[in-house]
Amino acid sequence: MANPNKTRGTAWESAVRNWLNFFLGLVDDDGTFLDPFDGMNVRRPAQEGARDIGDVHAAPFILECKDVRSPAVPTWLRQARVEAVHAGFPYGVVVHKVRGLGVRSGRVHFDVRTWTRTRTALGLSSRDMFERYGFTATVRGLDSGRWYLTTTVERFAALLSDVRAGVAGRAVR
Repeated sequence: MANPNKTRGTAWESAVRNWLNFFLGLVDDDGTFLDPFDGMNVRRPAQEGARDIGDVHAAPFILECKDVRSPAVPTWLRQARVEAVHAGFPYGVVVHKVRGLGVRSGRVHFDVRTWTRTRTALGLSSRDMFERYGFTATVRGLDSGRWYLTTTVERFAALLSDVRAGVAGRAVR
C-alpha cells in the first residue's frame, strides 16, 4: 500500500498544476494541453536524483507544494529557494493547502527576497504589489529570514500571468 502522506501530497501538486493550467488558458475543457510543447505549460517534473528540483514548474517559478496540518513556512521557503537554483529558475515559492477549501484558496508564500525581486520585475511599488495581488505579511522576530508574504493561489495565478506578460512594458528576467 502506498504512503498516504505521499499520495495526498501528489494529489495536491496535481491539483495545483491543473488549476493553474486552466486559469492561464493552457488547457482545453478536458484538461488537455492546447500546445503540449509550450514551455509555459505548468508541469510536475520527474525528480532527478538527490538534487530536488521542486514539485511544480510554473516558469519562472518553482512551486514547493505542501499538504500538511502544521505549517513550517520559513523552512519550506528555504527549501523552495534551493530547489529553484537546482532547476535553474529565478523564483521559488511555497503553495500550502488550506483544509476544507478548493485549490484557488490555497496559500502561496514568498520570502522577502523573492517577493521584492518579483515586485521589481513587475515594476510595481510595494503598495501596488500588496493591493493588486492581495498579499499579507508575516513578521516573526527581528530575523527577516523568518518573514514572509502570502497570497492565494488565485491571486498568484494572476501574478504569474503578469510576470509572464511583463507588466507596464517591463521585461521579465
